[in-house]
Amino acid sequence: AVQEAAEGGLLIEAEQDFPEPYERWSILQAVFFSSTVLTTIGYGNIVPVTIGGRAFCICFALIGIPFTLTVIADWGRLFATAVSVLGRHMPKTPKVTNFIGRTWFYALSAVLFLCVYLAIGAGLLLLWEDDWTFFDGFYFCFITMTTIGFGDLVPKKPNYMLLCTLYILIGLALTSTIIELVRRQYATSWAKLQELSGPMAETLRRLGETAGTGLDYTALQKVLTVSMPKWNMSRKDPNNADIAALEAITNAILKEVKEAQNNKPKVLQIVIYESSV
Repeated sequence: AVQEAAEGGLLIEAEQDFPEPYERWSILQAVFFSSTVLTTIGYGNIVPVTIGGRAFCICFALIGIPFTLTVIADWGRLFATAVSVLGRHMPKTPKVTNFIGRTWFYALSAVLFLCVYLAIGAGLLLLWEDDWTFFDGFYFCFITMTTIGFGDLVPKKPNYMLLCTLYILIGLALTSTIIELVRRQYATSWAKLQELSGPMAETLRRLGETAGTGLDYTALQKVLTVSMPKWNMSRKDPNNADIAALEAITNAILKEVKEAQNNKPKVLQIVIYESSV
């Protein structure tokens, strides 16, 4: 009867409350999802839909995220140590002599290396994904390495998800390495500043307050000589740029103080004694 009514043109509305069919994940999809959870990227293209899966995801993230971040930080320190050892054995660049120049050189080198790594990932994604451009791949790699993970661009082919997971883990380790190198550079700079504290800092404070008029040149020279950092004497490289810069600053201070005292006008003192005679 229902079929005859439908064939006769009668519109029959039926309420259907069937559950939506869920597609089971593959092993590669599960590994890719686990990596995005542990690295806090979270693209959103693969998500749990059942109550049990979501509950397990919460427990998995609470335990796995701190562990993963600790491992990535350890990788960063290990790679940073390796880079520091290689840097000490590499020949010095003659064009980069002062401390500021070397700092900018290392910073730009790290940024350039990270851009090359992102470009390599973009080139691989250009081969894997048919509808992606090079900029799309570079954009995806940058959003991934910074753990932003918008989810607007994600790999669609599951066969390459394992390689993408390895690329993400290595890239996060390299990012952690760059951060660790920058932290060590700041720590080294702060240690050098701490070595200049004490008598030299007090002398420079008095020099700033009195504009060099109340200080003796010989005494200032002794203080600056004594307060030079001890590590300068232990360096094997006599052409160290930090030592040269520090000596130049010290000589400039001594020169200014000496000129200020030489140009100081002479004061004639007249002493008048009173007598009852």
